[in-house]
Amino acid sequence: MSPKMSLLGMFVFLLLASATKAHESSVFDVTSAEYGAKPGSDITFALAKAWNDSCASPSASKVVVPSGTYKLSGASFRGPCKAPIELQVQGTLLAPEKDSDLTMEGTWVGFQHVDMITVSGGGTFDGQGAFVWSQNNSSKSKHCSGSVNLRFDFVTNSIIQDVTSLNSKNFHVHVYGCNNVTFQHVHITAPGDSKNTDGIHIGKSTGINITHTFIGTGDDCVSIGDGNNQIAVTNVSCGPGHGISIGSLGRYDNEESLAGIIVKNCTLTNTQNGVRIKTWPNSPVATAASDIHFEDIIMVNVSNPIVIDQLYCPYNKCDNLPPSKVKISDVSFKNIQGSSATALSLKIVCSSGSPCENMELADIDLTYSGAKGTLTSQCSNVKPTISGLTGALACATSSVMLPPLI
Repeated sequence: MSPKMSLLGMFVFLLLASATKAHESSVFDVTSAEYGAKPGSDITFALAKAWNDSCASPSASKVVVPSGTYKLSGASFRGPCKAPIELQVQGTLLAPEKDSDLTMEGTWVGFQHVDMITVSGGGTFDGQGAFVWSQNNSSKSKHCSGSVNLRFDFVTNSIIQDVTSLNSKNFHVHVYGCNNVTFQHVHITAPGDSKNTDGIHIGKSTGINITHTFIGTGDDCVSIGDGNNQIAVTNVSCGPGHGISIGSLGRYDNEESLAGIIVKNCTLTNTQNGVRIKTWPNSPVATAASDIHFEDIIMVNVSNPIVIDQLYCPYNKCDNLPPSKVKISDVSFKNIQGSSATALSLKIVCSSGSPCENMELADIDLTYSGAKGTLTSQCSNVKPTISGLTGALACATSSVMLPPLI
């Protein structure tokens, strides 16, 4: 071999070695000697250090929590970071049972101002919420304490996939001010009687996609608050829980309008509600909820399959208050099939001060086999376009307003 070829070979070898080292250095394993985390121990500081190193990496990197069970007092994953990051949780992370032992108030694991984060790995975020739920079950309390399992604030261009949120103390996933974020193949579980454990709550965000996800919990499977645009909920299995909800809206003076919501190809089983929009009376500001579509939904023994309730008032007596100022328009319920657990399977009660407009009900086939009356429906302050419905579901009942659903 000539000296020239020998030098070239050595250069290539050094280049490959350098590339391999750079690739290895982009993986930040919390159980490595550098971070020292061990199964059964609290990895709060190890995970924080691994995140900081990963966030500072000039190239794409990965933070890894290997298989095993680890205690975590809290985590705050803050950006901006220099390059895309994957947080790969392969094991189980355990939250403290009491909120007082968390490192942050109201949040167990939080992501703030991060672009291009992937959360994956098949692992579990176990909020260990049973103790807090027991404190929230008092009938004297209207408010629920407890931390959110996973909070995403101002996160962009990101994917959360193949992870489980288990037994959160409060909401499982809270999304706020985010843009272009997808949740797919996520598993969310808590008992049906766990108070205020919404599956995924979305506020003031754009381009949020929830797909191929299972949610069974003690409150709304998905709740979509004010200020949201272009939200898609598809191929979601919901139950137990309170259903898939838009709202509640119209309660606070800083609320914004929402538009562009699609809920499609979802199955709801043994839930308190199916698909619904709920707004409070006596709204402090006038807002709008428009371009909302529920399509290809299967209901299995759902207590209130289709609901628009603009008299929503679960805790206070709202009699004789001014009507809701939330204007609902351009809404459709199409191809909704299955069984209702109550006789009143379609209830659309719109605001007397701002009636619903451009409402479409099409191809709805629901059955009721219970002993409390016969299948019926109700519409108030709305003149929907109706096609493909039996007479019982075609809003042929009295327009007398029934008490609001909780």
